[in-house]
Amino acid sequence: MLIRELTADHIYLACGHTDMRKSIDGLAALVVSRFHLDPHQPALFLFCGRRKDRIKGLLWDETGFLLLYKRLEDGK
Repeated sequence: MLIRELTADHIYLACGHTDMRKSIDGLAALVVSRFHLDPHQPALFLFCGRRKDRIKGLLWDETGFLLLYKRLEDGK
């Protein structure tokens, strides 16, 4: 995989918890239904799990969606 510089014009954080079993398509659907935004814009959408120790990010670049996943140590 070729890593290149990624940029986002905006960062959106979903309030509340999100089902972390959702994949790219499920998170993109949440962006449309919850934020009423286009998931194909240059923005980073962040979703937090129920236990608040996992974060998923959805980012569109010119070639497709990038799904980021972060597990926080010590739950913070």
